[in-house]
Amino acid sequence: MNKKQALPWDNPRFRNWIAVGRACQVMQLTLSRMLQPLELKPPHLDILANVYRHAEISQQDLARRLLVGRSNLSMLLPQLEKRGLVIRQTDPNDRRVLRLSLTQEGRDLTEKALWIQSDLIERSMSVSSPEECDLVGDVMMRMIAELTTGAGPNHNGGDDDT
Repeated sequence: MNKKQALPWDNPRFRNWIAVGRACQVMQLTLSRMLQPLELKPPHLDILANVYRHAEISQQDLARRLLVGRSNLSMLLPQLEKRGLVIRQTDPNDRRVLRLSLTQEGRDLTEKALWIQSDLIERSMSVSSPEECDLVGDVMMRMIAELTTGAGPNHNGGDDDT
């Protein structure tokens, strides 16, 4: 670091940067705690919610949506299969593709978890007016676009389809 570069905490936007990061961490920790009675963790819910929303999604498309590698899914999917929540089946049109679907038990558990997540969303966003909430969302989407489209310095790729 040279003397012309400001330290992060000298940047007037640092306070807001920290607030965004902390809010994200607190929401993840709160969601983790709320999902414990269902014996789920947020990464499991991410998978279940996407399979619930996008029936018969391919394992590759799921990895792309979650912004994770297929190897990460390879560790989590067997846990969900063992619990009888998810089924992986070969695509009849392309035997190289695995399609995911929920069992009835998986659908029931996912609906309970989604209710918990919806409650957390409502609770956390209720501190703002609808207009403020929309503004926060718009700003976050612009931040995501800046960091994933290559517009900014030090860009090293990313998927813009979340």
